[in-house]
Amino acid sequence: QLQLVESGGGLVQPGGSLRLSCAASGFALNFYNIGWYRQAPGKEREGVGCISSSGASTNYADSVKGRFTLSRDNAKNTVYLQMNSLKPEDTGVYFCAADGPLLMSRRCVFQTSDEYDYWGQGTQVTVSS
Repeated sequence: QLQLVESGGGLVQPGGSLRLSCAASGFALNFYNIGWYRQAPGKEREGVGCISSSGASTNYADSVKGRFTLSRDNAKNTVYLQMNSLKPEDTGVYFCAADGPLLMSRRCVFQTSDEYDYWGQGTQVTVSS
């Protein structure tokens, strides 16, 4: 069974950092682009960023650019979202999603979510003093 599991969320003060993990089971992540999305209470889900299957390219929303960094360890079948300089507006449930399997590398997207077939259950991130 193909499964994605996010972890690493929690409560952090403004200016703090968290590292979220997205671990896959039942399939090899290296054939998939991975997107990260978040949903704040009462708001629509929004794309945060994405990383290509090879890890060679990443794309970020303007709201997190320069603060968030995506990386992947295909040997561990895991993608990481390092979040620094966190702000209260970063609060929400964070989801990872997988697009693939890809027969050839292509650019990842996060502005839409139709490409993503597999989703995790989400992990809560709360930024508050």
